[in-house]
Amino acid sequence: MTSIRVGSAPDSWGVWFPDDPDQTPADRFLAEVAAAGYDVIELGPYGYLPTDPTELADTLRTHGLTVSAGTVFEHLHRPNSFDHVWDQVTQVASLTRAVGGEHLVVIPEPWRDHKTGAPLESPTLDAAGWDRLTTGMDTLGRRVLEEYGLRVQFHSHADSHVGYQSEIERFVESTDPRFVNLCLDTGHVAYYRGDNVAIIRQYPERIGYLHLKQVDPAVIDRVEAEDLPFPDAVKAGAMIEPPHGVPSMPEVLGAIEEAGLDVFAIVEQDMYPCPPDQPLPIAQRTHTYLGSCGTGSVRIGTPAGEEIRS
Repeated sequence: MTSIRVGSAPDSWGVWFPDDPDQTPADRFLAEVAAAGYDVIELGPYGYLPTDPTELADTLRTHGLTVSAGTVFEHLHRPNSFDHVWDQVTQVASLTRAVGGEHLVVIPEPWRDHKTGAPLESPTLDAAGWDRLTTGMDTLGRRVLEEYGLRVQFHSHADSHVGYQSEIERFVESTDPRFVNLCLDTGHVAYYRGDNVAIIRQYPERIGYLHLKQVDPAVIDRVEAEDLPFPDAVKAGAMIEPPHGVPSMPEVLGAIEEAGLDVFAIVEQDMYPCPPDQPLPIAQRTHTYLGSCGTGSVRIGTPAGEEIRS
């Protein structure tokens, strides 16, 4: 039976880094995400929430929250990079497993600085880089599954080497479905004019996880015309509150239901940096909107801790 379990993440509260004065404090995020009606979250950047498993579990329990996944960045396209990536993975995977998470979302490191947007390397990979990335991800996924019992979900990303739909397709067709599948981030796909529904229908068995977000096409036109780096695009409002952008959430959720998938669907709206009072009202409105999308498989918590179906 299809189940689309909706949650949220620190990203929707403007959190990109473990510690930053421009970000919402962790205790406020936890209180507000629960107040908005969500009962599932991602951990966000390692160190933002408590890293002691007992402390984190107690904190989550206090707010009535559970965890779907942890998140890490990778740069496996670079030579001799696996050990460095694995060192980060072990911390996040261990904590994620300890608090009941089931997935590890792995994001390719942007080729531009994630904070300043300055170019760090070529925006395209050569054949050797692609081979290192895909074989490295297969190894990473196998080890994470064997050693931590978590499923690796690869997340295409703006300003990374896997962003355009053709790059996503190449990645999917070059990796082992036993160990690596997709965290389909609807906003990052749409950022490069990709077709989320087409990806779902072409690779239904590879969709292991969802990030729900929308982009503003008018801002994306400007991003393309001015070659804006992702941080500047976010500040310009590239990621917009649904239902005011693309892709259509009912169409995406309907395609997931049509494919018969059982997935977490984590709401994200990149807003770094943002005023501290901005995230909660958006989260509340988005919660209400997703609950009204007309897809019977959507499971979304309520402020009272009950479950409703759209």
